[in-house]
Amino acid sequence: MLQSYSVQLDEHLEVMSLSRHLAPTVETAGRRWVSALHQGGKILLMGNGGSAADAQHIAAELVGRYLCERKGLSAIALTTDTSILTAVGNDYGYDKVFSRQIEALAQPQDVVVAYSTSGNSTNVCEAMKVARNLGCYTLGLTGVSGGKLMELVDDCICVPSSSTPRIQEVHAFIGHMLCAIVDASFENS
Repeated sequence: MLQSYSVQLDEHLEVMSLSRHLAPTVETAGRRWVSALHQGGKILLMGNGGSAADAQHIAAELVGRYLCERKGLSAIALTTDTSILTAVGNDYGYDKVFSRQIEALAQPQDVVVAYSTSGNSTNVCEAMKVARNLGCYTLGLTGVSGGKLMELVDDCICVPSSSTPRIQEVHAFIGHMLCAIVDASFENS
């Protein structure tokens, strides 16, 4: 049954309000992003479906600009190269579409970001195992339980909801906050 606009807006506002406690982890992650970028590292982002769109959105904000003029920053959404995705999926299986890219592209000074509303996407979890083994800082953005991803990352931002749309709405806000932290560090560069 379709919920009214007012009901969905109330749910959104409630989840946003309940997410206030995430601020320290978001700030920690933001500092790690800034440090990595200042050291010549890059931000590698991934997810499936709507989470893939979130990864692409934030990569675009970093390479282009978020709010202020600054130099382009190194960020790659691992969700965009259809040749890599289909070749790796065909040759190794869909569970390896991100881990193989992390193996090829990631360096220890990089940040690897995984979006998964459930925290249980096998291809995302496999990639984070590889990223940690390479010594990258790993960040997960999930829903309330954190899923398996929670155990595979340095920091996990678990949105206090089990509703995929509400989780993704908060993920978008968090992504913008991370970009704002980065912008403040690189403004006028």
